[in-house]
Amino acid sequence: MKWRKIEENLFRVLMFLATMLMGGVLILILIAIFKNGLPALTWEMLTQPPKGGYYFGREGGIANAILGSIYLSLGAVLCALVIALPVALFLNIHMKNHERWVHIIRFLMDTLWGIPSIVYGAFAFMVMIYLGMKASLLAGIITVALFILPIMIRSMDEVIKGVPEGLLEAGLSLGANRTEVAFKIFVRQCSTGLVTAILLSLGRAIGDAAAVIFTAGFSDRIPTSISQPAATLPLAIFFQLNSPIEEVKNRAYASAVVLTLIILIISTLSRYFSQKLKNH
Repeated sequence: MKWRKIEENLFRVLMFLATMLMGGVLILILIAIFKNGLPALTWEMLTQPPKGGYYFGREGGIANAILGSIYLSLGAVLCALVIALPVALFLNIHMKNHERWVHIIRFLMDTLWGIPSIVYGAFAFMVMIYLGMKASLLAGIITVALFILPIMIRSMDEVIKGVPEGLLEAGLSLGANRTEVAFKIFVRQCSTGLVTAILLSLGRAIGDAAAVIFTAGFSDRIPTSISQPAATLPLAIFFQLNSPIEEVKNRAYASAVVLTLIILIISTLSRYFSQKLKNH
């Protein structure tokens, strides 16, 4: 009993230290980002695209990167949602009696989830070269949609797994088919969890740079068509932070602040809906 007590206290201390370490790292990151970015964050910075080139131009702001990130992430999430929700419902309702195949599909989704986003970007880039396509907002949307698709499917799958099996049986006994039960009962029952899964995917989509560096391109203009290249906040940080011009670096720091605030808002909303689901 004495050694068990020592072991318990040891791991309790280790968990506390690990938590404090992660919290400290987060605080240091936020301090570094906001210390450099907040002084550069002006109304002009938020509402104007860069002037004179995004790498050498001293004037202008990051409006092109903000709108590009919004277009790309929302487009990718909508494309992924059209596939992810039916697949998650199909796994839990139509394949209820095929557990072996369900386990295989879930294993494949977990494998795809673990593949680095740069691999998706490289794969999409090779396909673009083969088809003769140029870097564009559309190519970036498709690439990011493929990247977040397994994340969204598995997140929704875990939410739908928690729905009581009696709801399916009750719906079928009332004369509804499985598709009607899926979209009219299951979706309503776990709507909060589905919103959480969408928000998690949105956070991954808007914060990723590797998947779009080869596919979406980069431009100092606000895209007016899906066939045009588009800047994003992560790429704005990546490209502009290496500039020798101070004003350009300030745009990179401002991009980092905006991106961090967006991710914090998405994470807070995701946490809120997750807690709401737990209490429900």
